[in-house]
Amino acid sequence: QVQLVESGGGLVQAGGSLRLSCEFSGRTFSRYYMGWFRQAPGNSREFVASILRSGDGAYYADSVKGRFTISRDDAKNTVYLLMNNLKPEDTAVYYCAADSGVVAVPLPVEDEYHHWGQGTQVTVSS
Repeated sequence: QVQLVESGGGLVQAGGSLRLSCEFSGRTFSRYYMGWFRQAPGNSREFVASILRSGDGAYYADSVKGRFTISRDDAKNTVYLLMNNLKPEDTAVYYCAADSGVVAVPLPVEDEYHHWGQGTQVTVSS
């Protein structure tokens, strides 16, 4: 079955950068579209970014547009989230998600993804 393992989280000062990685295994990575979601304490999980198969398109939440970049390396079975100009409100557990659905562009909601990682903590200090 699909397994997703996130890494790269940590503590960073506001204005700093982090790059999250999500290693995919168990199936053919190139057949899956990938997403990043996050959940802050007391909040529901929210969409951050997604990328289509073969990197044909990428989509972002308005709150991160221009600061975050999602990318994928099919040779390494890995999806990345580069986060620049981090803000305290970006503090959350970040989750990687995957699905092999037939939709051309997945909706930015949890229900579009059936496989999830365990999450990695990102903390941004002011």
